[in-house]
Amino acid sequence: MSLPLPGPVLVMGAGSVGCYIGGQLLGAGADVHFVARPRVLQALREHGLTVTDLDGGRAHMPATALQVHGSVPAGLVPALVLLCVKTGATAQAAAELAAAVPAGTPVLSLQNGVANAEVGAAAAPTLAWLPGMVPFNIAELGPGHFHRGTTGPLAAQAAPALQPWVAVFQAAGLRLKLHDDLRPVQWGKLLLNLNNPVNALSGLPLRAELLDRDCRVVFATLQQEALAALRAAGITPAQMTALRPERLPLVLRLPNWLFTRVASRMLRIDEKARSSMADDLALRRPTEVDAICGAVVRLAQAHGLQAPRCSQMVSLLSVPEPVPLGGRGLRRALGL
Repeated sequence: MSLPLPGPVLVMGAGSVGCYIGGQLLGAGADVHFVARPRVLQALREHGLTVTDLDGGRAHMPATALQVHGSVPAGLVPALVLLCVKTGATAQAAAELAAAVPAGTPVLSLQNGVANAEVGAAAAPTLAWLPGMVPFNIAELGPGHFHRGTTGPLAAQAAPALQPWVAVFQAAGLRLKLHDDLRPVQWGKLLLNLNNPVNALSGLPLRAELLDRDCRVVFATLQQEALAALRAAGITPAQMTALRPERLPLVLRLPNWLFTRVASRMLRIDEKARSSMADDLALRRPTEVDAICGAVVRLAQAHGLQAPRCSQMVSLLSVPEPVPLGGRGLRRALGL
């Protein structure tokens, strides 16, 4: 990379998102450190890191080219931290960062949900917290292999600390758009992320699930509850697809023969793509359903409303070992 680099990047939580974005930056010449869980750590040390995408892009970084760690390395002074841990681990990761990196270090949250930067700031107020949004889907296809199956630009709250990184991300094939107010973007993305629990409980790859009308009816119902809560809160979600947010539930309910024509751009998804929540379910890890459906429930309740189907989705995925139900099973479980 011929661009001047502001300094090292620390990926805190090198899972699917962290490995893909960190891998893209590393492949473009950035100095990237990865902090990962033992399973991913072992895979990266044994297989290196491979990043691919639906457009045919492929890059491989051998294990010898990776700087991977089980915790934040002592003495590292990152110019930017990318926080990619699961939402439930945000406070713990924030505390670990506060103990290891200098005060004022910018931390960009690239996590699902709408409140991670606030949670991080409460746990580690000495750091400079910035909310962000990842629009695309990343699937782990094998040990050390992470595949982007959809498209879209990264988004972040505008801040002077991020301005030098826009060109760096661009050179790495990652568009980064800065917004004066990220909240509408976060809620616009959450409307789409409401499909994550549907996908996880469907047992289907992402594209196949969207072609199942029963699954789409569930997705549309969750969106309708979210849109009602957002109206009550006076929040206008950003448009994240070719369709305005309020039209999405209508289109999702269309019969397949019409949906495939009207929503053809929505279906431009790699056959390999699946939601991160489906990966969590397969690996028997806790899911982020509370950060997605739970956020809708809390917003609705704060404004005198209820979101019963979102609440039921939280319950379905909070049992010790959730199992896929399929589209029809999901509709029955939610009384639809």
